[in-house]
Amino acid sequence: PMANATITLSPLSYQVRAGDPVTLRCSVQVGSAPVTFTWLHNGQEVAQGPLLDLGAVNVGHSGTYQCMATNQLDRHQALSPELALEVTTQYQGTAVAAGVCGSLLFLLLPLAVIGGWHWWHHL
Repeated sequence: PMANATITLSPLSYQVRAGDPVTLRCSVQVGSAPVTFTWLHNGQEVAQGPLLDLGAVNVGHSGTYQCMATNQLDRHQALSPELALEVTTQYQGTAVAAGVCGSLLFLLLPLAVIGGWHWWHHL
């Protein structure tokens, strides 16, 4: 019988940025050859084989992944636990940083004007 199907993620992170290359690897600890692997994304079959190379990921790659290992001789199957992958846009951090910097500049501008006016009148 087939047992202990597992997914290995490369790179080893469940949260990746859009554009990052991602490859999933499926393996079984118990079972005899010949074994075939079927990949599921959000419950839908998407590919065959022990490797699922997603390439440069985008937000559409987010979701759950599972692999199903099947022994071709006796048709026994093993389903891996779900792997939840979250793909974030690479600009989220940049947008937050820009927003914070913009807010700080907006708050500092009146202080600069007041300081300049005060300095000008003391000359």
